[in-house]
Amino acid sequence: MSETRSKNLPPWEALVTVAHYLDPQTLALASCVSKSWCQAMSLDVVWQPLCSSSFPTLSNLKISYPSVPYHRLYATGLAAFKRRHKPPSKPRLSIDNIIFTIQLSTKGVPIFTIAEAASKMNNNQVFKFDVDVKHGSFKGIKGLEEMKVTWNVVLKGWEAIFTMMDWQGKLSCRAVEGWFSEELPCAGCCSSEVGSGIVADLKVDMKVEKVSVGILRVVDWRYVSIEDGLRYLQQFLLPCQCDGM
Repeated sequence: MSETRSKNLPPWEALVTVAHYLDPQTLALASCVSKSWCQAMSLDVVWQPLCSSSFPTLSNLKISYPSVPYHRLYATGLAAFKRRHKPPSKPRLSIDNIIFTIQLSTKGVPIFTIAEAASKMNNNQVFKFDVDVKHGSFKGIKGLEEMKVTWNVVLKGWEAIFTMMDWQGKLSCRAVEGWFSEELPCAGCCSSEVGSGIVADLKVDMKVEKVSVGILRVVDWRYVSIEDGLRYLQQFLLPCQCDGM
């Protein structure tokens, strides 16, 4: 029985020849058939062209580390590619669950204070929100020497709060509008001291009739999407899930 079975198995050379025509996924599956198939499907002569075409930089490592097989280099490159291009998960935080509190004051005297649900503020599918200001008879911010701007994001029910901006200083007399920005910290409990690459952005027109708040990417100065903004904020407003991963 065993002799008949061994005669039906393809010779070593045939396995290697066929392997050259298989894609990486099929090669991985074929290597599970038997030990001899695994050896044939794992040869450097089979994986070298695949690795060179898909991950040429990793393929060049073979020169410095000849003991590392090409199929291992390919697997490493593929894993890195999948991690880099993995689509982000849906945010756990909803736009309906956050409230923006914004206050502008000068010399300790509040000019206006806003507490508004983010879902009720105007936005254009990006994390930028506009709200009209009701401040009574205030004549505008132009010419003010000292100003303080505070923007907090509050979790519904006042269960958590995150300070997006706490700016204090002088506004330029040449400014056509009050534009304030502060770099935000890296998100997550495992973050380092490296910059986050995003800033909190707040604009006030000179007559203080409208306020705009948002999150900007430093790399292109565009507003992040609403989902990206919520994914960032949930790191500060919701319990960390790192321990459960």
